[in-house]
Amino acid sequence: MTVQWTSSPTSGDVTYPEAPWNMTGQLWLSLFKVRAGDHPDREPGVYGVALVKYEEPSPLTYGELLVARPLNKAVNITDIWVDSIQSVHGGRDLWAIPKDLCDFTHQISTSGPVTKASWTAALDGVPIVSARFADVSRAMVRLPFKGNTWQRRADGEEVTAALVGSSRAAPCRAHWDFNPDGALGWLAGKRSIASFRQADFRMSFG
Repeated sequence: MTVQWTSSPTSGDVTYPEAPWNMTGQLWLSLFKVRAGDHPDREPGVYGVALVKYEEPSPLTYGELLVARPLNKAVNITDIWVDSIQSVHGGRDLWAIPKDLCDFTHQISTSGPVTKASWTAALDGVPIVSARFADVSRAMVRLPFKGNTWQRRADGEEVTAALVGSSRAAPCRAHWDFNPDGALGWLAGKRSIASFRQADFRMSFG
């Protein structure tokens, strides 16, 4: 499939793929509960925190850390960092996703059916989070998934994007360590209520 590229209207020096983006990769996701009164700048409810590694043949390959909360028929991405300037501009221009840049390290190893992964993310040299995972998702049957994102631009425009794909998904063991002084310090000390892995996902987004 031929990928069409376009120049960012906010930075003519940056180009990114036109929508939809057909992406392949690995995802680790945990759910955390924020109770009323925990943090005055955060709505109470369940938040999903995910680390994603987009791999070839994706038109862009990069790491991603995101936080999203479910709405009625979509998820709203509240915080998100990537290590690709093209992804930053594409996400903001196309879908109003508030992407910023950060730095990642990650290691992924397999032994039989077990995959182990470790990640770190840092913003301007300040750690955001470190995380470790273990799962057997690669042994699962590939199943479809679909969903939507909903975002609001500064001028009030509402933007939705559809995602549809398939993956080998299963629960996973997860340990997250959020830096209390980092960008996700409001999650420090919270324990996940559920964790999942999507192995070898294929997804059309937008």
